[in-house]
Amino acid sequence: MTDDDRTDETPKSYRPIDAKGFREFVSRGWGPVDRSVTVPAGLAEAAAGHRAKLSAALPGRRIAIAAGRAPVRSNDTDYLFRADSDFVWLTGCQAEGAVLVLSADGDATLYLRETAGPDEADFFANARDGELWIGPVPGLKDWSDALQIACRPIEELPAAVRGAVPFMLSTPGVEPMLDALVRTSPTDGNALRQTLAELRRIKDDWELDQLREAVAASVLAFGDVARELPEAIRGGGERWLQGTFDRRARTAGNGVGYASIVAAGKHAPVLHWVRNDGPVNEGDVILLDAGVETRTLYTADVTRTFPATGEFTDAQRQVYDLVHEAQLASLDAVRVGAPYRAFQYAAMRVLAEGLRDWGLLDVSLDELLGPDGQQHRRYIVCGTGHYIGLDVHDCDASRPEAYFAGEIEAGMALAVEPGLYFHPNDETVPPELRGIGIRIEDNVVVHSDRLEILTDDLPITAAGLEQWTRSHLNAR
Repeated sequence: MTDDDRTDETPKSYRPIDAKGFREFVSRGWGPVDRSVTVPAGLAEAAAGHRAKLSAALPGRRIAIAAGRAPVRSNDTDYLFRADSDFVWLTGCQAEGAVLVLSADGDATLYLRETAGPDEADFFANARDGELWIGPVPGLKDWSDALQIACRPIEELPAAVRGAVPFMLSTPGVEPMLDALVRTSPTDGNALRQTLAELRRIKDDWELDQLREAVAASVLAFGDVARELPEAIRGGGERWLQGTFDRRARTAGNGVGYASIVAAGKHAPVLHWVRNDGPVNEGDVILLDAGVETRTLYTADVTRTFPATGEFTDAQRQVYDLVHEAQLASLDAVRVGAPYRAFQYAAMRVLAEGLRDWGLLDVSLDELLGPDGQQHRRYIVCGTGHYIGLDVHDCDASRPEAYFAGEIEAGMALAVEPGLYFHPNDETVPPELRGIGIRIEDNVVVHSDRLEILTDDLPITAAGLEQWTRSHLNAR
């Protein structure tokens, strides 16, 4: 084409942001929107109590904790944002990019990005954060009203922490702006995480209610999955069951608390089977390890292993019954004042003795359970429990003496989860046992005088699970 061939009708492209008419027109004519933050009763008071505990544990220290930012998934798309657990514990806030600053005397200020109004370019030009693109976003006053905490623009953060070094602690690697302002050493950052983890071991009443809510929703989701077993067998497979659980989790809470394990048949012995892309066949057992995360980000962590058509085979029941015996021994060992490791030892003794009685292990029980033995761990290489809370493996930054080498205390919330895992290519077990994986995982709360089993609405006996599965299949 020559210049003579061009006409005034040649299409042209204009960016609205560069057009004066668009910018003037888009800035007016907008009515009010609801930016309020809805939080459950007691959240603001619980967060204030948590901040007081931290200030008491680190007296005279200035502290900054960041919410973090969504990681990039690919190119210009991000994963969904999930705020840092320590930040949520201290604030109840889930605003991306927010930073909490605690003064030496415990006064708290939350620094956040203020919402851009229609007269600001970010309102319409910022596809990641602008309200015209993503909908109404709570502002400083909205967060302050909901959380009962002073809120200031994030632009004021530099002035707030200036001169704090080396008297300020923070958690490196969460928020680049904070890292540039406060150069906390990795050692100090780890010490802060450790302090927070150990404080979070003991749940208050509000936190326990959140966990009860998470477990109740998870129990419903397990029932949803059982009802969908025929569709999974017809071809939907593990993916169908995962989607079923995830739908309930997203409806009843924030979503799943961790990557769900939906392991059918030969996948059941794989401890972290999160691909969930296999078939579901008649005769399979389904090992479902999944938990709903509440909107306040507390998560359940529940496992049941149940037969796809409502009846265990003799070999499946043999393995299940031994794991059930180990679970009862574990639960009986969870009590105030007991060593934390006691419930794991109880489960391992039952499992080791059972495997030896089956002829799979030809050494004495004392050798099996001794430090130089442990041959039974081939079939249960993982542990049998952990803390639960805001993280599925909660409080992992605690010192050994405050966790595995410590004692059980009132207010702890635990997952108790013995299992046996016989991989399909494991030639140390007879053919009928190969490809069988069984895990039972209950969520419990330790009280001074009793053990509260939050997952009590889900059966744990083989006969109980068979009946439970059939009842859901018949309810379709």
